[in-house]
Amino acid sequence: MLYSLPLAVKKVTQFFLFVLIISVFVTSTALARESIARYPSLPAGYTSIKVFDHKNRYVGRLTSENRYWVPLDRVPPFLQKALVAIEDVRFYEHGGIDIRGIARALMKDVVKGKMAEGGSTITQQLIKNKYLTGEKTLDRKLTEARLAMEYERKYSKKQILEMYFNEIYYGNGAWGIAQAARFYFDKTPEQLNESECALLAGVPKAPGRYNPLGNRLAVGARRNLVLSRMAELGIITQRQKNRLAAQPIVIARRSEAPYYLAHIRHKLIERYGAKVIEQGGLDVISAMDLPMQKLAEQAIREGVEKISPELEGALLCLDPVTGNILAAVGGVDYKKSAYNRAFFARRQPGSVIKPLIYAAALEKDFTASSLMNDSPVTYSRGDSGTWTPQNYGKQNYGEISLRQALAYSNNIITVKLLEAIGVPYFTGFAGKLGLSLHSANGLSLALGSDDVTLHDLVSAYAPFASGGLQPESRTILKVYDRNRQFWTEYRQSVSQVLSPAVAYVTTQMLKDVMTYGTAKSLEKFSKEHPSAGKTGTTNDYRDAWFVGYTPRLVTGVWVGYDKPRPGGKGFTGGAVSAPIWGRFMRAVLAADQKVDFSKPDTVVSAMIDPATGYLATPDCPDKREEYYLERTEPTVYCPEHGGAAPPEEAPIVTPEAGQGDKTQDIYDGLLPEGDGLLR
Repeated sequence: MLYSLPLAVKKVTQFFLFVLIISVFVTSTALARESIARYPSLPAGYTSIKVFDHKNRYVGRLTSENRYWVPLDRVPPFLQKALVAIEDVRFYEHGGIDIRGIARALMKDVVKGKMAEGGSTITQQLIKNKYLTGEKTLDRKLTEARLAMEYERKYSKKQILEMYFNEIYYGNGAWGIAQAARFYFDKTPEQLNESECALLAGVPKAPGRYNPLGNRLAVGARRNLVLSRMAELGIITQRQKNRLAAQPIVIARRSEAPYYLAHIRHKLIERYGAKVIEQGGLDVISAMDLPMQKLAEQAIREGVEKISPELEGALLCLDPVTGNILAAVGGVDYKKSAYNRAFFARRQPGSVIKPLIYAAALEKDFTASSLMNDSPVTYSRGDSGTWTPQNYGKQNYGEISLRQALAYSNNIITVKLLEAIGVPYFTGFAGKLGLSLHSANGLSLALGSDDVTLHDLVSAYAPFASGGLQPESRTILKVYDRNRQFWTEYRQSVSQVLSPAVAYVTTQMLKDVMTYGTAKSLEKFSKEHPSAGKTGTTNDYRDAWFVGYTPRLVTGVWVGYDKPRPGGKGFTGGAVSAPIWGRFMRAVLAADQKVDFSKPDTVVSAMIDPATGYLATPDCPDKREEYYLERTEPTVYCPEHGGAAPPEEAPIVTPEAGQGDKTQDIYDGLLPEGDGLLR
């Protein structure tokens, strides 16, 4: 025998004990007071919202996250019969528990040597799903049986079957037949064909294994078992069974780009209200480029997981001319966390904010060759003591140009530059670019002390790439109704927020970041595809940023922990985020020709001595071409190498504020914690 006799006897004893206790419960327990829990009724003709990319490539579907109640008369009769055939053939005959079924299951358990067969009725399954756990114990089975009989007393068979179809789990987060039909087949229950009905009838047995997205062989075998059982019972003919069993399993197209789709959902609800998702039936043409989106997801997933599996990351890429968001990734894995970090996570940007300060200074007649000294300076924080900003590595370099200061992400010079142009002026300038910064943060804004989103940062960089134009960002281009009739269009909106000259000179300065500065690992890429950008690392290595651009694309990358904590030494924008940016941009621009930024007529160039900022003479040991806004270029040759002495009233070297060791009586509000070693 396959099973020892003592254990077999034990099983039989358990069975009779089970029946005895059941009879006690039947006579002593009051009828359950439960009522039917109902959700909103499923709208007639409900369909999902289909989303396509800007080239009409299918991306995915948006469905309501609500659970809907489906009356039994909207559940196909074939599905009802299939479920009863495979799960509880005596459903319409028993009173909640099926003694024959229990006996049959018990005998199988005796043969197998374990409690494998449940013998549960549809009513028992409903009870277990609503109130109990899946634990296979005698106590649980007794409670389940008692409640099942009480339910059978209180509700009709039709009501119980209706509750079952609306409460049972179908895998992948789909509860009830409405969600299952919509998720797997993009249909309402009444639209399901017979093959789909047979498939779904077989799912509740093991939702993780038999759901339509599971292993095709197992799913197909389960569906065919349902059909065979129906043929066995005479519900369908053998010919019908063979025909349906031969049909391929066709599920609705899977959705791509979950974070991007989630944001489209957010924008639709923001504009039209939540009912637009519930009603469905729309086709949305998005701004997404699907192949680019897939590359972005791959770059974040592989780049972040390579560093640490606990880290999160985000990437956003937009067209600086149209404002179309071509790709947006809000995290490493949407199934683990649906929080969209690309649009909603607000973090300190660190040094990624610095290009805006330098661009604002250009408007104040500073130049790329203006010299400033990074000698230490201390600022008063009122009752909170003093603040002495420091450079990364706590090194000082003396007098250097603003071009070099930006390339090397010099903290002290950036703070002094912000002091020189004024905090209110800078916050107003940033506001033009779409960044809302708080003046109360004072000079600490120079080191990125105010929280921003990745989306807002990338949008703020767009004018540098587009000659000063800032388009309003778009994820949705057009919407069509269920008959594919044009419904509405999200029109392009563009503003001139910078002069073309300021945009171009700032870009030329940021090119150096990628050739010899904090993102020099991208030097080869920048030669193949002229580009500019800036790294950012916040205090204690909590956030790593890189925002960079070409004439065609602006892309930003953030990496960090959701609950801010140090990433460890070396966790910098240049070491962490810039490589992810480079991997993505190389893939996207692989087939593109080399295109440089267009120089506007309002920009002039001059050959200068970078050490002094004056026009270069033949004797200057070092020379470079520098770019200037009209009428800000130097007019005097380098006096240190044979040029005429500059007139006293027209100095080339820009005076700096807050030099030396003196303490400035300036209260800077919310300064960043730590030593300010950002880059």
